[in-house]
Amino acid sequence: MGKGGKEKLKTPTDIGSNAAQTVADALNGILANSYALYLKTKNFHWHVSGPHFRDYHLMLDDQATQILGTTDQIAERVRKTGGTTLRSIGDIARRQTIRDNDAEFVSATEMLAELREDNLKLVEQLREAKDIVDEAKDNATSGVLDDWTDQAEERAWFLFEASRGA
Repeated sequence: MGKGGKEKLKTPTDIGSNAAQTVADALNGILANSYALYLKTKNFHWHVSGPHFRDYHLMLDDQATQILGTTDQIAERVRKTGGTTLRSIGDIARRQTIRDNDAEFVSATEMLAELREDNLKLVEQLREAKDIVDEAKDNATSGVLDDWTDQAEERAWFLFEASRGA
């Protein structure tokens, strides 16, 4: 972006600039992890194998769709509060804390366990962001964080239950 480009994207907000930047940083971290989790979930969806193939394949596709569905909302919250958001795969890679899995083969049991832990890491990040946005008095972001937390908790629960006895 050229000189002064950030000023051209400035969105009016009543949230103080330091607080808005802190909110944007927290949300951009969540967004990067959401993309990383989305791609890992799709990877496992594409490569799951075994006796529960159909059930796991469908569950992982549903979960990936849900994760991807939050990404636009997250990015738009950043923009609505005056920030700028992710622009590239490289930007995601620099910010993500959920690790990729490039293994040639991962058992279905290991897939479910890894995704469960990743969703729980996302829940932890969402809870931390909740404190940040509440401090900034960003009520709208606070409300949607509750929804995203509930969704991630549900995914972790389903992954846990699907792996019982596996």
